[in-house]
Amino acid sequence: MNIKSNLIFTLYTIYGILLKGLSGQYPLVQNMTVTEGGTVNMTCRVEYNDNTSLQWSNPAQQTLFFGDKKALRDNRIELVRASWTELTISISDITISDEGMYTCSLFTMPVRTAKAYLTVLGVPEKPEIDGLTKPALEGDQITLTCITQGSKPAADLRWFRNEKEVKGAKEVNPSGKTFTVRSSLQLHVDRNDDGVAYTCRVDHVALAQSPQLATEVLEVHYAPRVEIIHSLAVPQEGQNLKLECVSKGNPSPDPVMWTKDGGELPDLDRMIVDGRELTFTSLNKTDNGTYRCEASNHLGTSSAEYVLYVYDAPTTPPPSTTAPLHPIPPDSTALLGTHASDPTVTGNGDPNALGQHGTDHALIGGVVAVVVFVTLCLIIVLGRYLARHKGTYLTNEAKGADDAPDADTAIINAEGNHAHAEEKKEYFI
Repeated sequence: MNIKSNLIFTLYTIYGILLKGLSGQYPLVQNMTVTEGGTVNMTCRVEYNDNTSLQWSNPAQQTLFFGDKKALRDNRIELVRASWTELTISISDITISDEGMYTCSLFTMPVRTAKAYLTVLGVPEKPEIDGLTKPALEGDQITLTCITQGSKPAADLRWFRNEKEVKGAKEVNPSGKTFTVRSSLQLHVDRNDDGVAYTCRVDHVALAQSPQLATEVLEVHYAPRVEIIHSLAVPQEGQNLKLECVSKGNPSPDPVMWTKDGGELPDLDRMIVDGRELTFTSLNKTDNGTYRCEASNHLGTSSAEYVLYVYDAPTTPPPSTTAPLHPIPPDSTALLGTHASDPTVTGNGDPNALGQHGTDHALIGGVVAVVVFVTLCLIIVLGRYLARHKGTYLTNEAKGADDAPDADTAIINAEGNHAHAEEKKEYFI
């Protein structure tokens, strides 16, 4: 029984050794991915080798290395390590044609093989933007097209207007093992596109964190638009006033032209034109009128108007800062403000301007009424006081006539009383 058990144990031991040897003689390889133009190492290993050679072959089944012996004349292929348990080779300057299934062979009986797939990433070319005309005209319809070739797998194209992404129409076309990718962006051009940068960005796994970019800056020509900016909310006599003609157009509408009431500006030392600015050094009422600024380029003409009404210099504290920007002058047909003439726009007056004068008149009238009333009251009181003292004086003169027997005696008695007149003093207020 012991002999039988020992025999069985010995057989299992031999079987395990044989099985381990067989399994250790199978080559081990790994799939690889490399970017076009890069270098890759292909490694084949075995755990156990009884002095049997290893061999690498390319997808065309051409032998590259047999052990440490180079079999294919390709300067890009070099030996890295060769031993009984490992064969490692390197391939530099990888191209798309190098992609495919590589085979490592162990020349036992029978021959054992392992296969590793080499994936080559096609690097997309730098993108190009077509379809841009310089300069573009406001209102034009243009189509920007971004193209990149040679990507594998197909690249992703994205559009940006300055820093904001915009959506384009993408198209992918195969070209052998690589792809040509095209993306189109349609634009309705206006003045807001002038100076805007449109960027096409290529994203691809072969580019890692460094996407390729192409950028075009739009130049848009458009007709001018004009507005007048003024330095005073309520122009008053003696003040300085500056009118600035702000015109936006491409090409720049320079210079601008100033007129007054449809004609040339008066030749006054107080009125100075300096480029786009019209300055009044000391306002007076002769400056009242409609001032027009006009600018033009080859695409059109635009103008704006400012109706000036000069108010009297203030004798009371100046209007509050909340006064209207464009008060209505006494002439209801006059307007104060800036108006664009493409098309001409008429402004609306602010009734607070007239309300300010009405308030001043009411205040003055109230003060006058109070003064008149107080004066009348003083006159009435003084009159009554004087009338009362006059009656008292007449009564004293009649004293002494009450007991006189006749008129002559009464007169004499009355005159006698004048002897004591100095003793009586009257006081008047």
